[in-house]
Amino acid sequence: MWSALKRALANLAPRDIDELAGVVATKLKRMQYRSGLLDGFIAQTGFILKPL
Repeated sequence: MWSALKRALANLAPRDIDELAGVVATKLKRMQYRSGLLDGFIAQTGFILKPL
């Protein structure tokens, strides 16, 4: 996930830490709603998830 986030921020030149924090929060929020992306991250780990 962090690798994908870093790629999304590759060309960002924030003016200050608050701008960087805002952009990171927005990118993470967008990732949250992309279930296929999140499923792919988990699948790459090799772990098997079982419903509770």
